[in-house]
Amino acid sequence: MIVTLDAKHRLTVPAAVAPTVPGEQFQVNFDAEEDTFVFRRIASKADWLEVLKQCPIPMDDWPLQRRKK
Repeated sequence: MIVTLDAKHRLTVPAAVAPTVPGEQFQVNFDAEEDTFVFRRIASKADWLEVLKQCPIPMDDWPLQRRKK
């Protein structure tokens, strides 16, 4: 299947190919070697801490955020 970006840079996947309901979330990764996007459905009751632990960048390397006054 070929999917094309529309004018607003959105991808539309036919429901027959990937049945979903509004509000479902997906993790998207770009594979440079294959030149493809990989979409993985995220469980609706995912443990946010487990998702955070899978982040490729350690939390210590994130820039500090300061409150705007």
